[in-house]
Amino acid sequence: MSNVFFEEFPKIARLNRDCVISEKIDGTNGQIIITEEGEVVAASRSRLISTRDDNFGFAAWVSENRDDLRKLGPGRHFGEWWGAGIQRRYGLTGPDKRFSLFNAERWSDDAVRPACCGVVPVLYQGLFHSIEVERVLDDLRRHGSRAAPGFMKPEGVIIWHTAARVGFKVTLERDEAPKGFPG
Repeated sequence: MSNVFFEEFPKIARLNRDCVISEKIDGTNGQIIITEEGEVVAASRSRLISTRDDNFGFAAWVSENRDDLRKLGPGRHFGEWWGAGIQRRYGLTGPDKRFSLFNAERWSDDAVRPACCGVVPVLYQGLFHSIEVERVLDDLRRHGSRAAPGFMKPEGVIIWHTAARVGFKVTLERDEAPKGFPG
C-alpha cells in the first residue's frame, strides 16, 4: 500500500455551454513569446525558431515587428502564420504573409492589438450545438474564406469550448481521416 496514491477524477465540463467557432486557417502555427523583461522570441508549434533556423519566415517577421509585438504584453501568444508559399496560400502572392492570433475574444479590438497582427475570423459565438457547427461549415463551403475573401477553399473551423477550455477542429475535406493519411 505504500506505493499507492490517490488521484482525483477530473471534473467533466457540460457540453451545452458557450463556444467560439472561428475559421481554421491552413498555414503554420506560430507562437510569440514576450518575457517580463520585454524580450520577444519566435516559436513554431513544436520548437523555438530564429532567423537562422526559421519557419516560412516567421522568425524574421517577429524580429522585424518586435517593437509593435511588445503591445501583446508578457506571455505566449499563439496564432497562424499564413499566406504566400505556406500551405493553401489563400491567393496571396509575393511576400504577402500574415499572422492571425487565435484568441479572438481577447484581440478583437483593433485599438489594443498590434497593427501587424490580425485575428482569426469568428464565425459564431454562443451556445454549443452541432447544428451551428454545420451551419458555419456550410457557409464556408458556399461563400469561402472570411480570412481571405474570395478564396473558395478554406480549411475548416476550430470550435473553442469555453467551459472545457479545449478546442476541436473540423475540416471541410477528409475530416474523418487522420492528418497525413493517404487518400
